[in-house]
Amino acid sequence: MTEESTPAELKLKGWNHVPNVPIEVSPFFTWPPDPVRMFKWISSRWLQLAENSILMVVALACWAWFQPSLETAKSLHWEWIGMIWIRNLILMFMVAGGLHWFFYSARRQGRRLKFDPRDLMLKGGQFTFGGQVRDNMFWTLSSGVGFWTAYEVLMFWGMANGWFPVLVWSADNAVWFILLFLLTPVWISFHFYWMHRALHWEPLYKLAHSLHHRNVNVGPWSGLSMHPVEHLAFFSSILIHCIAPAHPIHILFHMQHQSLTAATSHTGFENMLVKDRKRLALGTFHHQMHHRYFEVNYGNLEMPWDKWFGTFHDGTEEMHQRLKGRRSRRA
Repeated sequence: MTEESTPAELKLKGWNHVPNVPIEVSPFFTWPPDPVRMFKWISSRWLQLAENSILMVVALACWAWFQPSLETAKSLHWEWIGMIWIRNLILMFMVAGGLHWFFYSARRQGRRLKFDPRDLMLKGGQFTFGGQVRDNMFWTLSSGVGFWTAYEVLMFWGMANGWFPVLVWSADNAVWFILLFLLTPVWISFHFYWMHRALHWEPLYKLAHSLHHRNVNVGPWSGLSMHPVEHLAFFSSILIHCIAPAHPIHILFHMQHQSLTAATSHTGFENMLVKDRKRLALGTFHHQMHHRYFEVNYGNLEMPWDKWFGTFHDGTEEMHQRLKGRRSRRA
């Protein structure tokens, strides 16, 4: 169904832009299997210009030129730890800062494909530093990049000292080596849903997650704007590699995927337009609805946890009326 052919009655009201609806989850968890849709799902994420394929290149470049050897990482030292921290700061500035400049400072795309009709908040008592962008940048660059770096240091230090298993590239394990990249977003999705649901438990929400939900209308710097307690939980998905063998490049891809797609997925725009053509899928309307409606779409589209537990919002007006009905019954 193309955007132009989407029936008007399906369109959700109150948004500047609504993408093709109903939103669909990964085809790998539906029955009967749909091989054509499965191939399209993989192709759109890995075989063309997309977040996953770009991050693969970024991880390879970091491994080749900006990564200390495991021999160096055997001992904790400020030189290699500082190098990782600076590298991560630069990556976050390039991605979140670049997207913010393109969409919000330079307004190179105007409001085309922007989900929320409102601008980001210049003021607001809920923000620690008085404005949404300043508040988001502080938490992203301090606690966010800090925990991102700390988890990478922990993994490389542990791998270097033989405490965590290391996967070595060879012809014998080439399939698993490549498959691990494909499975990483699925594992992150699994972990994110349950971590996120836990953070919506009232005590944890008040302590930590409410900081992230200061952002009802999100921008690129909102994605990693979290309380330190949430950062501790958010990045803990990497600990799977304390028992599951991985190469250091898998660690880089995993951590950069979590960190940098937090910025891209909160861009607030569906896609980047170049010469009026969609070139790079970015913000997800699925998660944008979570920030506005709060009690839907706790996970993401790689795994259908929300569908299985009845918290999925597919972006249609019909589904929104069901949500309003549930709220009315509770009230």
